[in-house]
Amino acid sequence: MTDARPLVIVSDEALLDEILRLAAAVGCAVERAPDLAAAGSAWARAPLVLVDEDVIEGEVALPRRARVLLVTKGAPETATWERAFAAGVQEVVSLPDGEGKLVSALADVAEGPSVPGGSVVGVIGGRGGAGASVFAAALGLAAGDDAALLVDCDPLGGGLDLVLGAESAAGARWPQLGLDGGRVPMATLRSALPEHRHRLGRVPFVSCDRFGDGPSPEGLASVVDAGRRAGKVVVCDLPRHLGRSSLAVVERADLIAVVVPAEVRACAAARRVVEGLGDRADRAHLVVRGPAPGKLMPEDAEKNVGIPLLTSMAPERYLDRYLETGEFVPRPRSPLIIAARIVLATLREQTALCEAAA
Repeated sequence: MTDARPLVIVSDEALLDEILRLAAAVGCAVERAPDLAAAGSAWARAPLVLVDEDVIEGEVALPRRARVLLVTKGAPETATWERAFAAGVQEVVSLPDGEGKLVSALADVAEGPSVPGGSVVGVIGGRGGAGASVFAAALGLAAGDDAALLVDCDPLGGGLDLVLGAESAAGARWPQLGLDGGRVPMATLRSALPEHRHRLGRVPFVSCDRFGDGPSPEGLASVVDAGRRAGKVVVCDLPRHLGRSSLAVVERADLIAVVVPAEVRACAAARRVVEGLGDRADRAHLVVRGPAPGKLMPEDAEKNVGIPLLTSMAPERYLDRYLETGEFVPRPRSPLIIAARIVLATLREQTALCEAAA
């Protein structure tokens, strides 16, 4: 959060109320001035200035500056555009149609600049029971203390909190979040979510519940975008049958880990899952999980599924028992955590390349 506050110079009371409502929704405190003459040093100091049409009616005597938005009710007339250009206004935002744009501008101030390094990894099972939820949890744990955000995208998966053994952790699950889209500051989201504490640190998560709806496409997009802006590794546990909600994640994913047991039939099923990724299949990489009852090699699985092999892992001892008793805390050198760190290293490399090219 930043202490710098947007400057609001708006005389229309109804418009002012709407701006204040939107600012409050994203946790953005504002500074107000009745007119340009009273703005004083705030004109140059504020990270963002919002004005209405009355402010630019006459000659604007203040120095030109960046980040000045003219907020109007309804579509502006031609004369308004001309005055805005003459006054050095950067952009005209018409309410209610431009509400999302105004909310984003206010949230940018409230949150501060995006933290570099934010990334999104989707985890999907090549077949039912492949262990995708377990591997997603391992990614969240391996990312480090409070470095990841675990997101449960599968309402039929029983709840990611059960995988973590954190079903008693206080905090909102998807049905209680009630998100319907729009910008969500990570600080606000973080305060509402439960977290799982473990020997490697802590990880906040949003889980589906045993009752109630799963995430909407809009709500899921809001959570994933909030985590990325905050510099988190956003780990998304995806269902095999991709619906509208999970496709919102697939579109944002920097990498998609397809978890496949070392079995011929699992590879055949995984190939169909990869086809369902559509034009995002080029971001899919294979994670092969042992044991291999028929001695299937990871390279053979790569050939059969048709996507690059990222890593393979030996069986995790006593995993089923730990999951059943709510004691899922893999050792730092366990096969799960080692494989997770390999995936995270690849994700960091891809993110760094994308940021360098931007």
